[in-house]
Amino acid sequence: MTGDREKRMAMDEQLVLDGNAAGGLLAAAYGADVTSWRGRCVHCGTISVVATLRVYVGGPGTVLRCPVCAGVVIRIAETPTGLRLDERGMAELGPGR
Repeated sequence: MTGDREKRMAMDEQLVLDGNAAGGLLAAAYGADVTSWRGRCVHCGTISVVATLRVYVGGPGTVLRCPVCAGVVIRIAETPTGLRLDERGMAELGPGR
């Protein structure tokens, strides 16, 4: 069982991108390039630039996780009626913070 879990985790690591991969979606949601913005992870308190977040794609949406604790900080889903954005895991998101 452990071998299967390790294989799955290794495959997941291959699917991880940096925050720049979500730049287009985030720009559509915020109306600006936010990859250089800083925010604080509500799970561990780490302050990160959006471009350094770990991005997971390929599911029903795009998930951005903290590079330190892997807590989910932003979720984005494209629907037929527009984008759905959940940023509950990121506090104080903005330029120059």
